Amino acid sequence: MSGIQIVLLTGVAFIGLYLIIRLKKKVLDLVFLLALVAAAIVFILWPDLTNTIANKLGVGRGADLVFYTSILIFWFVLLKLYLRIRQLEKSFTQIIRDQALKNATMPDSENMSSTNK
Repeated sequence: MSGIQIVLLTGVAFIGLYLIIRLKKKVLDLVFLLALVAAAIVFILWPDLTNTIANKLGVGRGADLVFYTSILIFWFVLLKLYLRIRQLEKSFTQIIRDQALKNATMPDSENMSSTNK
């Protein structure tokens, strides 16, 4: 095993462990992550396999295939983060509205009558 393989495998392992800890309750995300980690380990240990798969898929090189799939994964993560941010914005808006209604006070009648004159 070459040095770069050891470095890459270690990096993938640390990223995988970190995300497994963070995604304890999200089964689908965990399955997706484990599939990516498994693919990364296989492609790191047997780099010629990417060339074989790439040729069968009509891509010139294995590195290009990895690049293309990385772009897809990047867009998936980007869209997932965008949706999460939208959900948080809606939640914050609802919390702020509820809090404003809860703390709202009725204007007293003296102030209302003096402003209407």
